[in-house]
Amino acid sequence: MVQGFQVRVLVVDNDPFTLTLVTEALAAANFAVSGVPTVPDAISTIESFSPNVLVTDLNFGHGAPTGADLLTHVDEHHPWIGKVVLTSHLSASLALPIGKQLTDSLTYLIKSQVSSISELVTAVKDSITTHSPSTVPQKPVGEQLCISKAQGEILFLIAEGYTNAAIAKKRGASVRSTEALVQRTFTALGLGHDPDFNPRTKAVRAWQQGKIFVK
Repeated sequence: MVQGFQVRVLVVDNDPFTLTLVTEALAAANFAVSGVPTVPDAISTIESFSPNVLVTDLNFGHGAPTGADLLTHVDEHHPWIGKVVLTSHLSASLALPIGKQLTDSLTYLIKSQVSSISELVTAVKDSITTHSPSTVPQKPVGEQLCISKAQGEILFLIAEGYTNAAIAKKRGASVRSTEALVQRTFTALGLGHDPDFNPRTKAVRAWQQGKIFVK
């Protein structure tokens, strides 16, 4: 690498704490870093900042463009940019609406499993020097909860705040069959009937903690 050259990294995350933590850590590791909280901000910053690497989360809130949208934009318009996903979710489908998928050739990091900044630094470097970066995990590691693809879709919609009736309408299913699938999802997550707790709240908490893997 040319002496004095700094790899430019664009970090995209809508959580202010994570955004600040990651941008400051990468800057301390001698990268030139820009951090933004939304996908539209990222697309406009790519034009002015010309990053070598993109580090992005996947879920940016209900109705907002996703990290998958951003990665697709990069593939179509800036294919030379290295791509690193930094997310809370073991399975990308838990962070993305139905029908959204990740592009190929990216490095996938799970926030709870990144034990040091050196791991992130290595991922950033590998994303621009390795022809076949690591992709989305294909199997669970450790004691994660495993659910089906359909249950993953249900969990994502619950986390988005949809009622059972709204989930049924969105999936083109009956309310009765949707209610049954919701209950099977709760069972798969180990959330038995307990009158003192709301299973939807506990399911969303498990979703947020990144302990769930979609088969």
